[in-house]
Amino acid sequence: MSKFWKNVVLAAITVVLCGGVAAGVATYVIKNIERANRSSDRHENVFKQPLQMASLNTVAAENIDFTYAAEKTVNAVVHLQVTATVSSRRYISPLDEFFGFGNRQPQRPRTQQGTGSGVIISTDGYIMTANHVIEGADSIKVILNDKREFVAKIIGGDANSDIALIKIDAENLQPLTFGDSDQLKIGEWVLAVGNPFNLTSTVTAGIVSAKGRPGSIDSENDREKIASFIQTDAAVNPGNSGGALVNTRGELVGINTAILSQTGVFAGYSFAVPISIARKVVSDLKEYGVLQRPVIGVSILDAALAKKADNKVKVLEGAYVSEFTDNSSAKEAGIEKGDVIIAVNGVKIVSAANMIEQIMKYNVGDKVRIKVDRYGSEKEFPVELRNRQGSTAITTGPKSAEILGASFRTLTDQEKRDYRVSYGIEVTGITRGGKIRESGMENGFVIMVVNNQRINTPEEFYSIVDKILQGNSDEKGCSVRGFYPRTGATRYYGINLVD
Repeated sequence: MSKFWKNVVLAAITVVLCGGVAAGVATYVIKNIERANRSSDRHENVFKQPLQMASLNTVAAENIDFTYAAEKTVNAVVHLQVTATVSSRRYISPLDEFFGFGNRQPQRPRTQQGTGSGVIISTDGYIMTANHVIEGADSIKVILNDKREFVAKIIGGDANSDIALIKIDAENLQPLTFGDSDQLKIGEWVLAVGNPFNLTSTVTAGIVSAKGRPGSIDSENDREKIASFIQTDAAVNPGNSGGALVNTRGELVGINTAILSQTGVFAGYSFAVPISIARKVVSDLKEYGVLQRPVIGVSILDAALAKKADNKVKVLEGAYVSEFTDNSSAKEAGIEKGDVIIAVNGVKIVSAANMIEQIMKYNVGDKVRIKVDRYGSEKEFPVELRNRQGSTAITTGPKSAEILGASFRTLTDQEKRDYRVSYGIEVTGITRGGKIRESGMENGFVIMVVNNQRINTPEEFYSIVDKILQGNSDEKGCSVRGFYPRTGATRYYGINLVD
């Protein structure tokens, strides 16, 4: 056979063999596809949903651009340099300053400096920040992004929400636009803008990790912190407090206030006060000088916790009503102990902290629709929002509060059990120029007795001071007895109420 025909025969054999292999492969693939389909059908029946192969063509991708939000925000976030004078004295004799004799213990004042951030919220110089940044400040220097410097004055602060308002004499500033923190979604991108470690105009990015994170909250009254935080994984460090949390449109959705860390530096999670709360606080501080906090007169806890003690509870999300306060508008409206609040004006409530956040959006005197789950049956009630005294009157700070220069809160029931006391108020903030500061008293001190009278609420303390100031006696002072929880030792202070 010639070489030519040998090549032809060899090519023909190759074609036949390849065809057979191809046919075998095709048969094998078809059988496996049928097997996969049968397997898919089986899994679909098990999980009650179709299983589909992932395809790059079906995965949506969003091109997130942070530059617009960053450029808009950095000019509205300021650097705060705070100076405060701190006394290292822990104890003074009430005989020393009140009666004018005794062994005077020398004060050793020292200057303490700190930094933080703030957010411009008006063209004429109003700045929102965290209350703990400026609390007790002697002076506050504000440095704008364009390096201009101003001295700020404190308009007001609220320790319970950790929000404060300060002002500088400036015009034509670039404020941030308020966003809607209620509309934030888990997984949504946000930016944290501030001045960590004195590094000005620092921008970090992250996502919303959770919403409605509580602080130490177990009831709805002024004894407790207002805490329903936005949790993010945007890097926040010392110096970021009071800075802006913004969405990708550059809208202010929160005020950065805390981190979760065992080292004092960022360890993965940070927390911001929602703008729905912060905006309400600064508006009240500007208009009234104090927060007008609306309440419905209930003590609440998370429904999931309540269900462990009350097996009649049918829901796991919501705010369980455990007790009523005096003059409770919720009780008057028909809400009962054991009810679980599941919505406020149509907004779903998932926790006690979430419920407080929603109530805080409104004003004293407003009426809201509160939906409850009563052991499986849903009911809705119109409830009037009142102040902590049980009325709809505007609250103003007493003259005594201005003179004392401090904020106070009633001890919680748990704190009373821990401290083994049945009454007392805690000093939560001390401002410059006040009589509390002059006395040497420090934050955290628990006041038990004033002029031999037991003190249960800040109002009782104010009332005693007001009577002293209005009285005819030339002696304008009071003696205070209490203790520092960190040591448990009793301390006495004399407060001189006149210059």
